[in-house]
Amino acid sequence: MIGRIPILDVHPNVGCGRWPAKAVAGETFQVSATIFREGHERAGANVVLWDPGGHKGPYTPMAELTPGTDRWAADVTPTCEGRWTFQIEAWGDPIGGWRHDAGIKIPVGQDVELMLEEGALLFERAAKAAPSSVRPAFLEVAARLRDPVPPPEERFAAAVTAEVEALLARWPLRELITRTERFPVQVDRERALYGSWYEFFPRSEGASLDPPRSGTLRTATKRLPAIADMGFDVVYLPPVHPIGHTFRKGRNNALAAQPDEPGSPWAIGSEEGGHDAVHPDLGTIDDFDAFVAYAGDLGLEVALDLALQCSPDHPWVKEHPEWFTTRADGSIAYAENPPKKYQDIYPLNFDNDPQGIYAEVLRIVRYWMDHGVRIFRVDNPHTKPLPFWERLLTEIHRTDPDVIFLSEAFTRPATMHTLAKIGFHQSYTYFTWRNTKEELEDYLRELRGDAAAYMRPNFFVNTPDILHEYLQHGGPAAFKIRAVLASMLAPSWGMYSGYELFEHVPVRPGSEEYLDSEKYQYKPRDWEAAEREGRSLGPFIAGLNRLRRAHPALRQLRNLRFHHVDQAEIVAFSKRLPGGTDQGGRSLGDTVLVVVNLDPHGPREATAWLDMSALGLDHHDQFTVYDELTGESYRWGQANYVRLDPRVEPAHIFTVIS
Repeated sequence: MIGRIPILDVHPNVGCGRWPAKAVAGETFQVSATIFREGHERAGANVVLWDPGGHKGPYTPMAELTPGTDRWAADVTPTCEGRWTFQIEAWGDPIGGWRHDAGIKIPVGQDVELMLEEGALLFERAAKAAPSSVRPAFLEVAARLRDPVPPPEERFAAAVTAEVEALLARWPLRELITRTERFPVQVDRERALYGSWYEFFPRSEGASLDPPRSGTLRTATKRLPAIADMGFDVVYLPPVHPIGHTFRKGRNNALAAQPDEPGSPWAIGSEEGGHDAVHPDLGTIDDFDAFVAYAGDLGLEVALDLALQCSPDHPWVKEHPEWFTTRADGSIAYAENPPKKYQDIYPLNFDNDPQGIYAEVLRIVRYWMDHGVRIFRVDNPHTKPLPFWERLLTEIHRTDPDVIFLSEAFTRPATMHTLAKIGFHQSYTYFTWRNTKEELEDYLRELRGDAAAYMRPNFFVNTPDILHEYLQHGGPAAFKIRAVLASMLAPSWGMYSGYELFEHVPVRPGSEEYLDSEKYQYKPRDWEAAEREGRSLGPFIAGLNRLRRAHPALRQLRNLRFHHVDQAEIVAFSKRLPGGTDQGGRSLGDTVLVVVNLDPHGPREATAWLDMSALGLDHHDQFTVYDELTGESYRWGQANYVRLDPRVEPAHIFTVIS
């Protein structure tokens, strides 16, 4: 039955409580619900958090978001990792109702003494329910309401002071209390929400094209200091396993590889081993351990690709042919996306022996966990059954809650979102294909809204598979613009090696594949020459990551707000973490305001109209903005002229100084 004080449409609530909502330690999120009661009686509400140990915290008062909407909300902040729960309590608010009625009746002389006496009785009830330290204050209000000497208006004023308001907010008189069930919230470590990712192929570091020779994990370690210097937190490696020979793809995805071409790392498995082996050209498992250890010394975590597919030469093909699909002619089905054919890859059939496949994949994941991998980037999880992932992620989380899984699922929204709900900690998104102001604002409002309860985006500006036409034709300014958008909009962002060198040539017009793609060949790059000659975006990227570390507001998503700009090519947004004030009245919070010209080809100018409340300011305030990219400062207000030339800098990244 519906509660005495109805509480409806609770948020966050993922799958009617089947899956937990998501947060990280120290992240503030909003709890909301529709709450009302019959007639003109007043209602109140609050949120209660239970920590992972089952300890009940103090309640947080809820307030109506907009008067008359019956939608109530409060911000709460879990303080540590683990499985939390929250509960909403709604209740009758007799003192609130009395103060409303008395505020109308007493000034017009209606039922004056009766109203004052009823108020005194209510504050006496509140005193009985309050802690001993608070009781004298409530009893004092009751006494003043009964004092016959002062005028009625003065006696009533004693019940509506700021001090009394604060006490009632914390210790209200509650009756007819109605409680919801407890809703789960999984609180993860910060890296599940916030981080800067860098993807590179170890085989290209120290490689040679003439003669063809692979780089190794040992030579790849030489690249790690530069990655750390650019401010990245995570180094993501494509598969490091042996690569099959049968139907091996050649340069630019040629159907037949030349004898000296290395093939795609995603065609996993050969006579040298499968998913639990290191490609001999890269080194040994000891070399992998040394790579992980050195990365850790530099403050980098290693993320490893988890691609559940095989080359025709994978040991599983002989040992477990039942794990694959056999066609009518007796052959094993290779991967297809008609009319495209991927003869070098056999997909697994999860229905033939689900328990056997699950046990083997769990073993493989734990094997790499034992070798220092605590982050997995999962290749195409949307092509595998969701119950498989839910089971696997639940089991890993049960024993190792610090392990993080990133879903690489460029697929339909329902599948992408459900993968996030069942346990993936992060998700690739459609960011690559959101390039106009309208597209960006609409998509980010979706991600920072209801979806933020379960889906954490990771904005990659490029991948080995995705070179968007915006980068192909926009020149160096386009690379800056997309890096600013990704790093400032999303708590997690990433880039694939070569982005900092402005690599932008597609294999053919209309394609998003790179010419001479690193997926099929070695691609040694002269990093030192690029830096020396000023052909690298590395210092700019380092500056963005430095800002992300310096500004806690940039490490969250739910605090994102857009501002109106009267120019279709300029977008403005802010992120704010409220704080108190120091003795001089200066804000201790953190506010970042970003204005970006989306047109990489020429300057744009406009007026930016700021939502001052989103910045924690009044509409008439003047304040200082400091541009972190140029070092310049300006005095701004609600309406401000901006001009951005992408040949100089395509964006302002302002620290707001009130």
